[in-house]
Amino acid sequence: MSAHSHSTSTSYDAKIEAVNAVLRDIGMGRYQWALFFLIGFGYYADNLWPIITGLILPPVVNEFRGSRGPFINMGQGIGLLIGAIFWGAGSDIWGRRISFNITFLITGVFAVSAGASPNFAVLVTMVAFWSLGVGGNLPVDTSIFLEFTPSTHQHLLTVLSVWWAFGQLVGSLVAWPLIGNPKFSCPSPSQSNVASYSCPESQNRGWRYFLYAMGGLTLVMWLLRFFAFHLYETPKYLVGKGREKEAGEVLERVRRFNGREKGEDIITLNDLLKLKPEGSDDRVSGEEKDDSQLGDRDVDGGVTGGGKGAVGNVKQRLVGWYSTGIPNELSLNHVRPLFETREKTVTTCLLMGVWGQSESFLLTPRKFLHLSVSDCIGVKRSINTKTISLETRGATFGDGSVYTTYRNQVILSAIGVPAAILAGYLVSLPYLGRRGTLALSTLLTGVFILVSTTSRSSNALLGWNCAYTFTSNVMYGVLYGMTPELFESKDRGTANALTAACNRVFGIMAPIIALYADLTTSVPIFIAGAIFVGAGMIALLIPVESRDVEAR
Repeated sequence: MSAHSHSTSTSYDAKIEAVNAVLRDIGMGRYQWALFFLIGFGYYADNLWPIITGLILPPVVNEFRGSRGPFINMGQGIGLLIGAIFWGAGSDIWGRRISFNITFLITGVFAVSAGASPNFAVLVTMVAFWSLGVGGNLPVDTSIFLEFTPSTHQHLLTVLSVWWAFGQLVGSLVAWPLIGNPKFSCPSPSQSNVASYSCPESQNRGWRYFLYAMGGLTLVMWLLRFFAFHLYETPKYLVGKGREKEAGEVLERVRRFNGREKGEDIITLNDLLKLKPEGSDDRVSGEEKDDSQLGDRDVDGGVTGGGKGAVGNVKQRLVGWYSTGIPNELSLNHVRPLFETREKTVTTCLLMGVWGQSESFLLTPRKFLHLSVSDCIGVKRSINTKTISLETRGATFGDGSVYTTYRNQVILSAIGVPAAILAGYLVSLPYLGRRGTLALSTLLTGVFILVSTTSRSSNALLGWNCAYTFTSNVMYGVLYGMTPELFESKDRGTANALTAACNRVFGIMAPIIALYADLTTSVPIFIAGAIFVGAGMIALLIPVESRDVEAR
C-alpha cells in the first residue's frame, strides 16, 4: 500500500470513528426505530415474494396447461440475481437512498400486473421483473440500518429477521382463503381425467386475487417508505465519498429528530471536518473527482441546480457521464478492497460460500413444488426441504389435505418469530457471538433435516420440521446481520451484492435441475442435510468475529 493510500485510509478510519461516536451520543431513538419498521418491510418482501411463486404454482399450472412450472422459478432466480447485483453494487455508486425508494415500487407494480397475465410467458416475465425489485432489498436495506444505528444496538440487525418470518406468515394466511378455497381455485387433475382436464380462468382466479392483494400491500409499504418517512443518505456512505460536511448535517438532523441534545464531549460537525488532512483528496478509491463534476449535493442525495432528490441525482449523473466519460466508480474500485488483504480475502470467500450453500440445498427440494399433483402448497424458499416432507410423506400418512398443509405452514411460519428474537440474544453472548451462533444454528439445521427422515407419523414429521425451521431462521438472521458488519461502508453494498449473488446463482440452478432430474426419492433430503452441516463447518473458519466491533 502506498503512503498516499495509507494516509487516506487512516483519514477514512478516523472519520468513521467520529461518525460512530456521534451515533453513540445520539443513541437508539425515534429515527432508528422508524427505520427498524421500514427496513423490516425489506426483510418481509425478501421472504414473501420467493414464497409466492411456490404458492401460486399449482393453480397456475392447472390453468395454463402444458406449461412447465420450473420456468417460473427460473425467471424469479434471474430477477433476484440481477436485482441483488444492480441495486447492491449500485448503492455504493449512487447511494443507498435511491435504491431504498425504488425497489418496492418496482415489485408492487409488476406483481399487480402479473395478476392480469393472459398466458404463462407473460406471467414468467412479470415474475422476473418483480424479482428485480425484491433482489435489491436486503443488500441495500441492511446497509442503511447498520449505518444509522449506534454500536450498542447493532444486534438489532439480526433481530430484523423477525420481519422475514412475518413475510412467510402473511403470505400463507392470505393464500389460504384465496388459493386454498375451492370457490377460487380449480381442483387438481386426477389420474383418471388428465386428458380431459380443463381449468378456465373464470374458475381459477384465486391466484390472481392473491397477487393483487400482495402487490397492493407492497405498494402501500412503498408509500410509507417514500412519503411517510424522510430517509437521509447515510452518513457513513457520505464520508466514504469525501462529503464530510453533508455527513455532519445528516447526523445533526437525526439528532434533532430524536430530540436529543449534543453531549459536551462528543465530536461534532466541526470536529469531523477538521479530520481532513491538508493536501489530501480524502479518497481511498479516487472517486471524488468523478463526483465533484456533478455539482453540489444536499444531504438527501440530490444535486443542487439539477433537481433535488433521487430523480435529480440520476439525471445529473447521466449528464455528467455523457460529458466526461464513465467514471472510475463504475470500475472494480469497490471490489478490490474486499480482497486487498489475506484476512479480507478469506472472509469474503467464506461468506460467499456460506451464502451459496444456504441456497444450494434447494437444488432438489424446491422441485417437489412442481411435481405436486394435489392441492398441497409448497412454501418458504429457506426451508423448502420441509415441503418435500409435507407433500410426499403427507400423502403417505393420509393427511395431505389443503387444510393440513396450510395449517402446518402457518405453524412453521410462526416459529420464525421467536427464532429471530433468540438470534438477536445469542449473537451478543461472549462465547458464541455472530460466528458461533451462525455455525451452531447451521449445523443443527442440517442435523434436524437428516433426522426428519426417521419420521413415521405426521406429528413426528411436523415436529422435526418445526425444529429445523427454528434453527434455520436463527441461521438466516445471523447471516443477514453478520455479513454487512464485516465490510466497510464504502464497499458494503458491493460486498452484500457479491454474497447475495452466490445465493441467487444456486436459486437459478434449482429449476434447471427440476426440469431434467428425477426427484421422487428421499435423496434430496440427505443432500440438503449434508450441505447444511458443511456450511456450518465453513462458518467456523471465518476469521473475524464482529460482536464487539463497531461497523465501519
